[in-house]
Amino acid sequence: MAPQAAVGGSQGAGALAVATGAPRAAPARRRRLVLYEPIQRRTYWALAVLSLCLVFALWAALSYAGAVQNLFLPTPSQVWQAAVTESNTGILWPDIGASVLRIVLGFLISSAVAIPVGLLMGSYKVFEAALEPPIDFMRYTPAVAFIPLTLIWFGTSTTQKLVILFIAIFFQEVLLVMDNVKNVPMQFVDMAYTLGLSPHQIVRRVILRASLPGIVDTLRISMGWGWTYLVVVELVGATNGLGFQITQAQRYLDTPEIILGIIIIGILGLMFDFSFKLLYAKAFPYMSRARH
Repeated sequence: MAPQAAVGGSQGAGALAVATGAPRAAPARRRRLVLYEPIQRRTYWALAVLSLCLVFALWAALSYAGAVQNLFLPTPSQVWQAAVTESNTGILWPDIGASVLRIVLGFLISSAVAIPVGLLMGSYKVFEAALEPPIDFMRYTPAVAFIPLTLIWFGTSTTQKLVILFIAIFFQEVLLVMDNVKNVPMQFVDMAYTLGLSPHQIVRRVILRASLPGIVDTLRISMGWGWTYLVVVELVGATNGLGFQITQAQRYLDTPEIILGIIIIGILGLMFDFSFKLLYAKAFPYMSRARH
């Protein structure tokens, strides 16, 4: 009698779930495919490493098997030898240092301006009305189009690179920050007014803090744009840096050095990206989608 009651109870629960529209618990083997369902950290990193290993394996298979000529796709060992040679001759590290310095400076300058301007535009309609049209105009103008003009103005100096990075990052970033600010629930502002806070205090202590998770995500995306445009500007007008290294290698059909430059840029990009993800996880643990 008890087993039948148990079966009946489980069937009744299933019928109730169907009737109320509640989702049934997914089997363990299919739980990874449930929307927003978290996975174990070990599984996450295993899948991430596996995907990179598959790309490397495909590259190795095509190059070592001779499916693609080494002139067009060098082998991993040839790229490694190029890295060893450049490191021993003292060329590699100064180029990496120059590119990292430029991207960090350009990103910090752009973000230092974009965050307060975006905060004002998202909080006050008068600032949005006054600033959004010219910012939109510049946003749709490719930053690459300014390279010849900035070369005339500043030559191949670091200033020229920073100006291009500012144009590439700021006008995209400021509008995303504005949208982050606009997503702050109005109830927060109403409660702050009820508690007697001034508009300035509300912007600084309520709106800014509530929009910080979205702003940090915006900064992470902006860093990716910065790397893209940095390499472009170094390809055109530079005397050092990873983009310059790739250009020099292209002149001599030195594809191992070209691939090396691409790999280093990708590794540096991943390092910056995971740094932002770590910052986000540590600073805003309450934003996690993990279910307890």
